[in-house]
Amino acid sequence: MRYFIELAYNGQAYHGWQIQPNATSVQAVLQDTIGVLLKKPTELVGAGRTDTGVHAKYYMAHFDSESEIDTQNLTFKLNRIIPFDMVVFRVFPVPDSIHARFSAISRTYQYHIVSRKDPFLNQLAWFVPHTLNVDEMNAATSILFEYNDFTSFAKLHSDAKTNNCKIMLAHWEQLNHQLIFHIEADRFLRNMVRAIVGTLVEVGKGKLTVEDFRSIIESKNRCAAGQSVPAHGLFLTNILYTNIEI
Repeated sequence: MRYFIELAYNGQAYHGWQIQPNATSVQAVLQDTIGVLLKKPTELVGAGRTDTGVHAKYYMAHFDSESEIDTQNLTFKLNRIIPFDMVVFRVFPVPDSIHARFSAISRTYQYHIVSRKDPFLNQLAWFVPHTLNVDEMNAATSILFEYNDFTSFAKLHSDAKTNNCKIMLAHWEQLNHQLIFHIEADRFLRNMVRAIVGTLVEVGKGKLTVEDFRSIIESKNRCAAGQSVPAHGLFLTNILYTNIEI
């Protein structure tokens, strides 16, 4: 039987989701805990990577079990044991054909910026002490819908077979001194969101024009784009699946 785990985590203390040698990851902590509770080694498969320091307000993973599990009891026990910087919302059965990673049809991220010092957000948002032109940033953002190849925002020398992605939603939202970038796509390249945000901030500062942003996309050259912004402002916020109601 296959079970999905719906969870969230603050990524500050972790080297991303994926298990890595000599580094603490969310997957390692959760997988080890499940193995202890189920009294057998259990492989946990996540919806995808998140980089070191990136957060997930919503994340999905799955594991298989030969016997039926009391999901409410497992959820309760997991939350008693795992650290306070992660939480399991629920564990629930799904058809064996549903895969946490490959059955996902889209993922949504947010990137948070603050324009003034905020002691309650300084670990969850990037401090940018500049006046940004949000209208110009949104104008540049709208250009993303016209393209599928985002090589200019891809991590160099990655193992991705293609740099094509379909972006369904992208816009900036202003909330007082907070600026939030929302983006949804069928898939994301490594560092893609952080590179897009870094380039759009250059537009907001007036260092790049909207047409410059278009030229950067068309160049398919990572060196032409802006910096990858800090990881601590990035949140995975939603994952949509086919053939399953979450």
